[in-house]
Amino acid sequence: MTATDTLTPFSSLSPREGLDFDAVLRTYEAVSRILPETPAWSYPLLSAEAGVDVVVKHENVQPTGAFKVRGGVALMAALSPEERRRGVVTASTGNHAQSLAWAGARSDVPVTVIVPAGAPARKVAAVRALGARVVVEGDTMCDSLAHAEALSLSEGMRMVSPGDEPAIVLGHATVYLELFRRHRGLRTVYTPVGSGSGAAGACLVRDVLAPECWVIGVQSSTAPAAHRAWKSGKPATVHSHTRVAGLAVGASFALTQSVLGRSLNDFILVDDDDIQRAVGLMSTHAHTLAEGAGAASLAGLMADPARRGPCAVVCTGGNADDGELAAIADFADSAVTDMALTC
Repeated sequence: MTATDTLTPFSSLSPREGLDFDAVLRTYEAVSRILPETPAWSYPLLSAEAGVDVVVKHENVQPTGAFKVRGGVALMAALSPEERRRGVVTASTGNHAQSLAWAGARSDVPVTVIVPAGAPARKVAAVRALGARVVVEGDTMCDSLAHAEALSLSEGMRMVSPGDEPAIVLGHATVYLELFRRHRGLRTVYTPVGSGSGAAGACLVRDVLAPECWVIGVQSSTAPAAHRAWKSGKPATVHSHTRVAGLAVGASFALTQSVLGRSLNDFILVDDDDIQRAVGLMSTHAHTLAEGAGAASLAGLMADPARRGPCAVVCTGGNADDGELAAIADFADSAVTDMALTC
């Protein structure tokens, strides 16, 4: 697809459409017109390290480097003509912002993104390069979301929630439609959780195509809002302290929790060091550059004493920041040392 290609509205989608499998199929019609299916491979070294057969779904190869571009495409296809004219505003630490910016540029829809002060500089630069207006506001995602909502009211733009958007959840569900169609014998799928849109999408597809397969959410223990809401059945707000930008979400979302509460089989918390080790494993054992959020599902698999194979992890993104890149080199060096000591 070239920079001059555009998205066209997909009239059978609605931004308030119910979350069900039929809606996922209709959304896939729109998404697959723009984005080709991503690969899902097994790697012998990774499976040996995990002790079970592991499939890696490679969303890191998307044009924005992350699975969220599917949600951006689905959202733009679902907007009304008036919403397309007025433009959209959202808050994001990077990947969700890039997804809307990428899809908006191809739909002639103006996109404004509010980012917290600590958002990764490379991701912010990528959002600007895609043509979106970027406003730095707030210390946390909750602060940025509040500013986005205020800007939506003052400038008449369509507010796009990172989690409470049916079209985005349906777009993210198309990852798992591809996965379950290609790998029908899976017993467990691990999926990272920030807002929960990906995990909710996984559940929507699993319930129809692979009802015996478990879907397990994985979240940083230092940003556990969604986990707390899932455990309690009540909305939760917890200040995020995670270093993993893609998981730095401080509040649960009602829409995704409505799916996770009834369908998610289990939910694992891992610490940031576990996630960083999984980033290293993805690099050395699966030939894959993953950002922290993209390796979180592998961290959950490695932390799960009851892991059941064959299983799948989704590398949701490859937009690693400088700290993650540096830590990959440290991990690789230590892995080589360990191998030498055992020989």
